[in-house]
Amino acid sequence: MYIIKVKGKAKIPDYIQLRDEDFVLIAYFRADRPLKNMEKYGLEGKEEALQAVIERLSFGKIEKLDI
Repeated sequence: MYIIKVKGKAKIPDYIQLRDEDFVLIAYFRADRPLKNMEKYGLEGKEEALQAVIERLSFGKIEKLDI
């Protein structure tokens, strides 16, 4: 799974994209709000680790999500 942080403009907030191994979009959510239904993506119980990744992630840079 891959993660990308997208910079918002003006009133549009920053967003996070989660993509699978084929780079198909599987989740899209605001960076300042937690993702719901994390078990759907195999990330249940990893909310704090995911938040830490989101905070340190640079805008526009694709990174492999290993948490």
